[in-house]
Order: sequence, then structure tokens, then C-alpha cells
Amino acid sequence: MRRLVVFLPFYILFVGSLWAQTGVDSVPSKPVRYFLKPEILNGDTLPHVLLDEVTVMKPWEFKSRREYRKYNRLIRNIKVTLPYARLAAEKLALINEELEEIEGKKERRHFVKEAESQLFEEFEAPLRKLTFSQGKLLIRLIDRETGDNSYNLIKEYKGGVPAFFWQGIARIFGANLKDEYNAEEDDKMIEHIIQMIDAGAL
Repeated sequence: MRRLVVFLPFYILFVGSLWAQTGVDSVPSKPVRYFLKPEILNGDTLPHVLLDEVTVMKPWEFKSRREYRKYNRLIRNIKVTLPYARLAAEKLALINEELEEIEGKKERRHFVKEAESQLFEEFEAPLRKLTFSQGKLLIRLIDRETGDNSYNLIKEYKGGVPAFFWQGIARIFGANLKDEYNAEEDDKMIEHIIQMIDAGAL
């Protein structure tokens, strides 16, 4: 089951960030000046500042100790799997753009096969490290981020027979490639956690 996610059309692009740090005791040689856009209201000139949007979320209300433990397990698993799902959506869009430039079924099949080979080589090892729960969660998150479930993605890029085959394997292990993300019902807790992560609260 863990291996089947490797066949989805995505690969990772790592982007590095550089952060500049200043010493706590350092003092700038010149005072820092901020220039604000003025706005005139009723004859008064007032500074006008556009603030970033702030997301305010209500904390999850736990019904039991068991739900509390489930919530914390989900936090750990989502932090592991969400980056894969989001990069899947990003790279899926890039692959679709490239496929639009390729004419002919044979050439398109060759492109998909080459992409699949590269994906398998790059991601077989890290995806094998996912737990069973993380693998099932990844299937749902891929649907959330791409707008389509894993079964349809495999069917679109590899054909109906491979999709049917991998669905059969997934079902043996209690998973379902046709699982769809439902933020309002079954996946309400997952959605809450993702929004908290995106807001920097978790």
C-alpha cells in the first residue's frame, strides 16, 4: 500500500531559505525610518497602514481523552504527509503543462513513463518510511490538494487497468484510492489542524 503512492505523478522541488540574524545587543548606526501612506479624513491627515490578514480560529473542543490523543496523532501525521500532498498538486500542474506541449499518444506515454521512473527512484525510500496510517492520510490529502482522488489520477496517467490493480492492492490493506476529502464532515478535524498549521499556530 505504501508503494502505490509512488506511482502518482509528482516529485519534490526543495527551496532553501536564508535568514539574516542580528545580535540582541547590536544598535543600528542610523535610526530606522518608516514612511507611511497618508490618508485625509475630515480634514485630518492620518497614517494609512495596510495590515496583513490575521486568521482567528476557535480551539478544538475535545469530547474525550481519546479524541485528544487522536488529535495529537493527526498533528504529527499531517506534518509528515501534507508537504507531499501539496508538492503533488504543484508538480501535477507542471506535468500537465508539459503534456499539453506533447503531441501524439506514444510520446505522451513515453513522457509519463519517464516521469514515473524518476518519481519512483527519488521517492521510493522516503515513502516506504510512512506508516500505514500516514499512507491512508496521504491518499485523502492528495484529493484535498489536487481536487481529484488517487484512483482517478492513476487512471488518467496510467490507464484503467493499473488503476484497478492498485485499487485492489489498496483494498487488501484496508485502504481505498477512491477516498475523497470531506472538510465539513469526516475530515473536519483534519481540516482544523491544517488551518492551524497554515496559521502558524501548530
